[in-house]
Amino acid sequence: MSTFLDPRHLIDTFGLVGVMAVLFAECGLLVGFFLPGDSLLFTTGLLAAGGLVAPLWVLVVLLPVAAVAGNLVGWWIGHRAGPAVFDRPGSRLFRPQHVERARRFFERHGARTVFLARFVPVVRTFATVMAGVARMDFRRFALLSVVGGVVWAAGVTVLGYWLGHVAVVRDHVELFVLGVVAVSLVPVAVEALRTRRRTA
Repeated sequence: MSTFLDPRHLIDTFGLVGVMAVLFAECGLLVGFFLPGDSLLFTTGLLAAGGLVAPLWVLVVLLPVAAVAGNLVGWWIGHRAGPAVFDRPGSRLFRPQHVERARRFFERHGARTVFLARFVPVVRTFATVMAGVARMDFRRFALLSVVGGVVWAAGVTVLGYWLGHVAVVRDHVELFVLGVVAVSLVPVAVEALRTRRRTA
């Protein structure tokens, strides 16, 4: 990871405002897909435990706000720019049928996708925009974004606050978060297998 993207460097240089800006960009702006959201949240919590940044309660309030705001802007970008991008004639990648496919996907799995995508780097950026492109109901999207934003931003920050001294967690933040998501998907997978067996 370059020095600029190093979480500690970002926090030392830009402070809490910088952390919020990174979360906003990663959660809503397509150019922010490369930003280190998980490790930044974890490191912020770790530094809060040492009194080097804002108190934990301030972080738990403000960081989810930045993440949710990014989501809402990302939905708006997809909603507004999607038709113009996907209606380009002759494009192999951006086609109207892709929008229709995305719309059907979000109709069937929208809630699960918006919530769980929050915990997966890169995916959380593009899923937000695609929800707007697919015309997912804004109120539903906003509610899921609030729930996911609070659980993700506050949860990973608190994780850093309490477990930052554990080396195996500190050195593998992204893997740890993905592991939690994988465990949460077990009931979904079991139900899918049961449904397939019943319909077979």
